[in-house]
Amino acid sequence: MRYADRRTYAIPEDLAQLTGPVSGVVELPRHLDWSEQRTYDLDDPAQLGLMYERVIREASSPEDLATYLDAQTLVRCWGRLYLPVQARRLWEIRFPSLVAAA
Repeated sequence: MRYADRRTYAIPEDLAQLTGPVSGVVELPRHLDWSEQRTYDLDDPAQLGLMYERVIREASSPEDLATYLDAQTLVRCWGRLYLPVQARRLWEIRFPSLVAAA
């Protein structure tokens, strides 16, 4: 069994809790992104997607998700995000609206 299949992923109770920024530049803290590029321009769709992927993969709490993700933006870009299979499955089980939007 692969690590990605065993690891725990943070998931909010409700998508409405995701009230993060929708535009501008965001710098992620080291516990979410330890790369040299921790700054993302949310007005660039490619950078926005990359930041969302990193936050979903690395968030240790629902608070991390609420701080950096926006519900409407997540629904809009969900189908384009490259996520571990287990993370995608857990989110889609909790929020079937993500599947419908993709």
